[in-house]
Amino acid sequence: MFGPSSSDSGPSTGRRTDAPTGRETAGAVSGVGPVKAIHNKAFSVGNSCTVPPDSLPAEKLGQDCSLAPDVVLDPGDAEGSPPRIGDRATIRSGSIVYGDVTIGDDFTTGHNVLVREETTIGDSVLVGTNTVIDGSTTIGSSVSLQTGVYVPPETRIGDHVFVGPRAVLTNDPYPLRKEVELNGPDLAEHVSIGANATLLPGVAVGRGAFVAAGAVVTADVPAETLAVGAPARHRPLSRELRGGNRL
Repeated sequence: MFGPSSSDSGPSTGRRTDAPTGRETAGAVSGVGPVKAIHNKAFSVGNSCTVPPDSLPAEKLGQDCSLAPDVVLDPGDAEGSPPRIGDRATIRSGSIVYGDVTIGDDFTTGHNVLVREETTIGDSVLVGTNTVIDGSTTIGSSVSLQTGVYVPPETRIGDHVFVGPRAVLTNDPYPLRKEVELNGPDLAEHVSIGANATLLPGVAVGRGAFVAAGAVVTADVPAETLAVGAPARHRPLSRELRGGNRL
């Protein structure tokens, strides 16, 4: 699997414990808390927000963003770069965003979200409470990941995709039994994944397909198809499920 598990605390290199005094750089807002925050004038950082000092120039944090007091922007190792976050982001308490992550505008999280390295996220993406994006993943724009979703490395999620609560995507067909290349699911545009569904490694879900709640998807799902059951069987989409997601 990719790096340490979500229960790991992650690297702590680069975090300051001394409180800043006054304005730290031209154009930056005075920090209140244990670290120095370098940010655009319209960017707000709550008390005790952990931000790598001197490593987040203004162009890497958008305007009109809000971070909860204990949000962590982690620079990762010395080889990586700090996360890039677009305008109007709202990142709620307990969340961690690692280095080498690029996030577009209008990003919103619930609480205790984890976004690991080498992840690219588009615009207008919602990531629900306790969701883990475990790195090396591409997520499009207008995507909704609900509470408790797990997205493994090497996963691809297109635009206008909905993933319901506690859905689990996987990337290793032989865990701890055989060395293979990890390959997560590939979700095309306008896919919907129901609550508690499980997608096995490497499955492709076609544009506009709908995976029912609790389904176990073991094979590719064609476009505009309903997948239901365990293992999932394919049925035509009903009229109510056609037309794509309104995200």
